[in-house]
Amino acid sequence: MSVDAPAPDLALEAFRRDTRAWLEDNCPPEMRQPVTSEADICWGGKRFKFQSEAQKLWMQRMAERGWTVPQWPREYGGGSLTHAQAAVLREEMAALKCRVPLQSFGIWMLGPALLQYGSEEQKRHYLRQIARGEIRWCQGYSEPNAGSDLASLATRAEVHDDHFVVTGHKIWTSYADEADWIFCLVRTDTAKKHTGISFLLIDMTSPGVSTKPIMLISGKSPFCETFFDNVKVPRANLVGELNAGWTIAKYLLTHERDMISAIGERAAPRPVGRYAAERLGRDDNGRLNDPMLRADIARFEVDEAAFRAWLKMAGEQARAKEAHPALSSALKYYGAELNKRRWELMMAVGGADTLEWEGERSLHGTAARTWLRSKANSIEGGTSEVQLNVVCKRILGLPGA
Repeated sequence: MSVDAPAPDLALEAFRRDTRAWLEDNCPPEMRQPVTSEADICWGGKRFKFQSEAQKLWMQRMAERGWTVPQWPREYGGGSLTHAQAAVLREEMAALKCRVPLQSFGIWMLGPALLQYGSEEQKRHYLRQIARGEIRWCQGYSEPNAGSDLASLATRAEVHDDHFVVTGHKIWTSYADEADWIFCLVRTDTAKKHTGISFLLIDMTSPGVSTKPIMLISGKSPFCETFFDNVKVPRANLVGELNAGWTIAKYLLTHERDMISAIGERAAPRPVGRYAAERLGRDDNGRLNDPMLRADIARFEVDEAAFRAWLKMAGEQARAKEAHPALSSALKYYGAELNKRRWELMMAVGGADTLEWEGERSLHGTAARTWLRSKANSIEGGTSEVQLNVVCKRILGLPGA
């Protein structure tokens, strides 16, 4: 008995042809080269300096089409693409090796939260700027005494008639020194823990806001401390209801963990196996010369492929509203640990040369610095230990200690 293949979606195939043709005509050749450093990434924002006219042109062309945020509604700067169309766009960009035109915490985290909880005025004002790369955001969640126990945060916002006055200290604020605005959790009721937190949007140029970089073992760092000294924030910058910020915070954290988990799939300029073959050569049978390293890379690439399939399945479950609420914790844990393994292997393949810290040959120590930076993947966005506890309790149903 034969099973007929499903009929092709003619409209989707037409969309694919049109998309491929548009990308071929509009993606500059320079934007089809592999990303080799932070400078190759377009973050947008008022202070961002484009590395080339091609980088600027590519971001602008994609933004005009709504394809920096392809699934956002068109009225908020998006492309109004269906999930299937967005998948085709990603596939065709990958086939042509097109770079992602714009990356930002506004796209990955704040945007989805505003779409869910923001007022219509907030959506129309901020989302369009995010989609066009005109505003860069940072995240004000963690504090010196509120990390994994985020609800213990103490940064306070005193409530006045038409504004708040914010005082406090945030830490591990990625790119705070480059950001235009910060989305921030603040305490507006000291008598309650989770239900005394509000979600504010704060202009980083406001009087009383200051930042201080935090240096990491990699010798570089995106992290900063952020200080608020009697900062006046308009009441209109409150997202959602007063004291209802914890619900928004949890929703946004699922997107942050999804963002971090994705590094398990896409965080190296080329596959480890290909890099090893180029670096170490092959034997007469076409296999990597080093049998021990070959086995380690094979195990990694099998796990990488399985994780890629898991991400796809998780996306389908989420769209069908069948995903477990704690799934993002499992994905974040595995994606972070997978990326750490990836960079351990990259260092093993490169050998002593990969430890070079400065100089043009090593792109100023990119591999060594990225390897060291990857250690933070299992801390940021909730430690691996915390994620495992969530999985054990909420997915496996195991009793607490």
